[in-house]
Amino acid sequence: MAAERLVVIGGDAAGMSAASQARRLRGPDEMSIVAFERGHFTSYSACGVPYWVGGDVEGPDALVARTPEEHRDHAIDLRMRTEVTGIDVAGQRVRALDRESGESYWTGFDKLVIATGARPVRPELPGMDAPGVHGVQTLDDGQALLETLERTTGRRAVVVGAGYIGVEMAEAMLKRGYEVTVLNRGAQPMATLDPDMGRLVHEAMDGLGITTVNGASVTRILTGDDGRVSGVATDDATYPADVVVLGIGVEPETGLARAAGLPTGPNGGLLTDLTMRVRGHHNIWAGGDCVEVLDLVAGRTRHIALGTHANKHGQVIGSNVGGGYGTFPGVVGTAVSKVCDLEIGRTGLREKDAAAVGLRYVTATIESTGRAGYYPGARAMTVKMIAEYRTGRLLGVQIVGREGAAKRVDVAAVALTAGMTVEAMTALDLGYAPPFSPVWDPVLVAARKAVAVVRAAGSA
Repeated sequence: MAAERLVVIGGDAAGMSAASQARRLRGPDEMSIVAFERGHFTSYSACGVPYWVGGDVEGPDALVARTPEEHRDHAIDLRMRTEVTGIDVAGQRVRALDRESGESYWTGFDKLVIATGARPVRPELPGMDAPGVHGVQTLDDGQALLETLERTTGRRAVVVGAGYIGVEMAEAMLKRGYEVTVLNRGAQPMATLDPDMGRLVHEAMDGLGITTVNGASVTRILTGDDGRVSGVATDDATYPADVVVLGIGVEPETGLARAAGLPTGPNGGLLTDLTMRVRGHHNIWAGGDCVEVLDLVAGRTRHIALGTHANKHGQVIGSNVGGGYGTFPGVVGTAVSKVCDLEIGRTGLREKDAAAVGLRYVTATIESTGRAGYYPGARAMTVKMIAEYRTGRLLGVQIVGREGAAKRVDVAAVALTAGMTVEAMTALDLGYAPPFSPVWDPVLVAARKAVAVVRAAGSA
């Protein structure tokens, strides 16, 4: 009997985790595995690109977990610089283009994994494709940006967008000695936070010397006589730039899947069941940044592009295509970031998220410190907690502060996953010692205040 053929589209976290896990379960005589990657790198940390650009870590090799050669050593036929240009679902085959030779050919499959990732949002505005304008999503993108920085003599950088990518790239450019302006369409940076918490990020960025302009809608990219970027225009002003970095966010790379008639959700990502199998297709799976995932708090699908999810998706997919079993139940929306020494964490719903799904809620915000107040180095942090009206069920937590702030959100992520109330949280047995926490951890202080607010709201 001929070996089954597994075809994987995409050579990063989800795709190669799936291929590697399937290979652990099925030997080459039972399953042949062909993987296509259009770029130059596999199994890498895209999250590390801002820190590579900023000089905190070396790259690109340091950001690669497993090279193409290492994958091939495990009997995975990995074809680099090869882009899949079409999926024939009925014929069970994919069309691939070798970017080096220009050769195009079909490859059949018994099982297919789609792990095409996400692409930087790039608005269709005049000048957006000018040299010197960079999106940052892959190691190839990071390499291209660094090459531009090496050739650029000016020291003015404009970052368009103030989400995670935007603030991280603003820090990276600041560390490289650039004068940095961040243009943000929203009311405050970090739209994943409520505006009152985003304001704290804005104040910190100002203190670092980063100019942040809120309510700024970019209308065009300006270019000089040489065709290179020279500035960014908004409705109200023009900002000179020698390099522009797009930090607007990413969207699922699902053009191939949509063209093949595969189902996508309201956020543009592929829809799968709990085993990561594409809905309605018994032999096709998808994972990583190209899919939508279930938000366990809101009860609806979301698109969240994070390497943590992608690696888990890959493990689940690899188990299922390899003859084992696994599921991915969903997420609560946990993410952390930093800009210089300011740490930012969030999990669960924002106020507008709760309102959008019809939940009534209350909020509680406290200020505390990451260590005992008398211990050297104690720094302020702000914790905001959102709880359901009357029931007190935890809905979301946001934390902004210095050292020790961001990872405290993990406590809230566990509480959300467990469906805890804020009252139950006050009894959590968290670790305490003066170098690490006050007697009442900031998360528990916020929970205590939230309990009081829930009780007051219920008796009103």
